[in-house]
Amino acid sequence: MHNHDIECCDTIEVHENILKQIDEKMPPEEKLYDLAELFKVFGDSTRIRILFVLFESEVCVCDLAQELGMTQSAISHQLKILKQSKLVKHRREGKTVYYSLADNHVYNIIAQGMEHINE
Repeated sequence: MHNHDIECCDTIEVHENILKQIDEKMPPEEKLYDLAELFKVFGDSTRIRILFVLFESEVCVCDLAQELGMTQSAISHQLKILKQSKLVKHRREGKTVYYSLADNHVYNIIAQGMEHINE
């Protein structure tokens, strides 16, 4: 057996009691699909860079474009995806539109992700 193989049980024994507990808690298929789709949004390095900037501060599209070395239209395209997934929100102040993380959940997801990779 190579060390990159997945370890498996030596016998086949289904633990019905454990599976019953899991079945009671298992969300419907659509919810799991939605969760997978949410994580796909995090699976893009440009969006992660945007989220990380917003993790640090509320900023306008001009600031994001400058900070990330991208065009405003490229930033806007990614913000639209982040907004559809309810990860960012915006507010208007005069002629400026400021973007920020949508809520503490998003803030925590990023914080925990960073914690995980820094372990």
